[in-house]
Amino acid sequence: MDWIVAGALWLALINFVTFASFGFDKARARRGGRRVPEFDLLMMALLGGSPAAFAARKAFRHKTRKQPFSWRLCLIAALQVGALIGLLFV
Repeated sequence: MDWIVAGALWLALINFVTFASFGFDKARARRGGRRVPEFDLLMMALLGGSPAAFAARKAFRHKTRKQPFSWRLCLIAALQVGALIGLLFV
């Protein structure tokens, strides 16, 4: 049962950090400052922050037309959904 609590805490933390990072990147894009690398944003999504990544894209209207970022984020989400389905039915 402890791993469920740890997993939930991890997901809450990584989703918070992911959402904040997208917001920070958008603010930096507007001001012309140093940006958050796309690799880092995608890695946060891969580590469990994909729900926040999609929410932040919509909230900040950020990285919505950027390719190949968009399809890579969709691929990460599809792999996570597949893994979740696999875990539920094994």
